[in-house]
Amino acid sequence: MTFSIVARSADGESWGVAVASKFLAVGSAVPAAVAQVGAIATQAEANVAYKGLALSHLDDGATAEVSLQRLLEEDDGRDHRQVGLVDVEGGAATHTGPACLDWAGGVTGPGYAIQGNILVGAEVVDAMEAAWIASGEDTPLARRLLAALAAGDEAGGDRRGRQSAAVLVVRDGAGYGGLDDIAVDLRVDDAATCGGRPVAELTRLLDLNDLYLTASTEDEQVPVTPDLERELEERAQALGARDFHAWVGAENYEMRVAPDGSWVDEKVLAALRAADAERDGDRA
Repeated sequence: MTFSIVARSADGESWGVAVASKFLAVGSAVPAAVAQVGAIATQAEANVAYKGLALSHLDDGATAEVSLQRLLEEDDGRDHRQVGLVDVEGGAATHTGPACLDWAGGVTGPGYAIQGNILVGAEVVDAMEAAWIASGEDTPLARRLLAALAAGDEAGGDRRGRQSAAVLVVRDGAGYGGLDDIAVDLRVDDAATCGGRPVAELTRLLDLNDLYLTASTEDEQVPVTPDLERELEERAQALGARDFHAWVGAENYEMRVAPDGSWVDEKVLAALRAADAERDGDRA
């Protein structure tokens, strides 16, 4: 019912899962990941208990292969399961039970496991692997995962059709305010909400995630000089905000402005200027 990729970034700092399926809210059932531990996708006749169990095994130091072996040994329904894992070192393992519905299978390579069932054919997994490799190690993990997922979707994906998709990426300190490890956690639960293209909708959502929920890089940070500080305050107040800090909070740009006001993200600065210019245009 599903095709997925589980992977670790080449720099060894991020782990994640991307998944799509003709299944409602696949992101609620299939993926799980913890930074500095690993990631897992459990699917087919999914055993959702695998998520906690696998991450516990990995946290105890088990490799992906050993963790998978333990999961299967303890599960009488193993023949109906499909699962992919990546451990803290990037070791990967995948399992497709013989009772999984055709086409079903998977592949592994350095830092990734790709698997799917009820697919149009092996070409889905092959296309995902090719896209993963072609995307390059310098590409952010979420983008690489979505590139692979999109390739699988274009190759035919789930032979029953499209309904939902999700991407989950974890990295130490990557969450909102740097207070947890969730770098990306995006889901399209039903294709009816996005014109029947859940994987494409995930790409749009990831662009928004990068803007609102991803910390600025040093290259994106514009130092706030006295002149710029004055401009920020004047423009924010012209837009009806108490001050620039209040405008930032109302627009949800907290991740892209320095807490001490020493810098502002170039995208936020452009957005403020554009909003103020639009106000002037409307007034004219």
